[in-house]
Amino acid sequence: MSETEFYACDVLVVGAGAAGLSAAHAFAAQGRSVIVVGKVETHLAGRTVALFEGSLRFFRALGLWDACEPHAAPMEGIRLIDDTGSLFPTAPKEFRSREIDLDAFGQNIENNALVAELAAAARENPAITLIEGLLDTFELNYSGARARLVGGGWIDAKFIVAGEGRNSQARQIAGITVKTWTYPQTALTVLLKHEKPHHNISTEWHKRSGPFTFVPLQGREGAPHRSSMVWLVSPREAVRLQALYPEELAGEIQDQSHDKFGHIELDGPVGAFPMGALKTDRVTGLRLALIGESAHLFPPIGAQGLNLTLRDVANLVDCLEGLDLDEPDPISRALKRYERDRARDIGFRVNSIDVLNRSLLVHALPVDFARAFALNFFSAVGPLRRALMREGVTPHGPTPKLMRERPPVFSRAARR
Repeated sequence: MSETEFYACDVLVVGAGAAGLSAAHAFAAQGRSVIVVGKVETHLAGRTVALFEGSLRFFRALGLWDACEPHAAPMEGIRLIDDTGSLFPTAPKEFRSREIDLDAFGQNIENNALVAELAAAARENPAITLIEGLLDTFELNYSGARARLVGGGWIDAKFIVAGEGRNSQARQIAGITVKTWTYPQTALTVLLKHEKPHHNISTEWHKRSGPFTFVPLQGREGAPHRSSMVWLVSPREAVRLQALYPEELAGEIQDQSHDKFGHIELDGPVGAFPMGALKTDRVTGLRLALIGESAHLFPPIGAQGLNLTLRDVANLVDCLEGLDLDEPDPISRALKRYERDRARDIGFRVNSIDVLNRSLLVHALPVDFARAFALNFFSAVGPLRRALMREGVTPHGPTPKLMRERPPVFSRAARR
């Protein structure tokens, strides 16, 4: 690609993972011309995403879920098991989707399959140009934005959506500061096949090192019972576990799951990544908005990550709906609205997951008592129990159009 090559679009999306590709489809459906720049990564070991009801509505509204659904398994319940050895143990708690009038809380799908389907749909969408490359600089001003591709070539855009992850270059250039912190944990991820069925129930053991979670996966020929596992352990323990032969690691996983799923075998490579968290002081810049891990990051507890990201996207689409992106003042007002709308949702998720994760890591009787009391209280009181479930699936507050129960109707230009 030469330095003189030139592209132009309404919206430039930085990052071609699930976040960026989802944003590209949403803005294309709004009638915008979109360019997505990033590496389409479909080889992440053991990673899955649990999509709750609001996120499924998002993909259905955009006509994307039919291609993804064959890869997904429903989550009809969530089981929490205290395995900390605390002096204040709690009995296992189970939450069922039918309690809040849903067939399932959501669907669990392999990250690689989701990204592959979103990328395939993007390549077929005439409103989307997918460039599998990287950007090395950005220029932001009141009249527009520019970005230069590594290897040459420029993109002129009216608006930038930064969804390239925790090390977002666009965020840095926009001057958005970020607070980061780490946890003494590493997450091990792997796909499993097991002897006994999961009954579409996600099971999460709370251990002293952090959550140890099995989430239902779609079965396949020769492996009718499959789950994805996320296991938070100390960095030293992660190194030890990764050094084991597959049969040995499967045996340890089987022990940790107390034989609930019978004989276990690994069904793919093992992934590992250090636990950390991130929160920005704001989610907007000059003609720029942050989504996903460019704006927030936290441990994989409660399957909140991509669901929060899709709410970012749906909310941003609402804020920019009907606006002429050539006009700076309306964009400025829309970004103020986006900033205000996202503050509560992001802050609540980041802070609550931080508290829960730290409560497992701190070996102190008052903390153990408080955690047990809270879980028992919210589980026992019916209205609070149902409110907690609804908050996880379809959070309180205004629902973006793409996540409403009845899908929105876009313009004729958007449907072409």
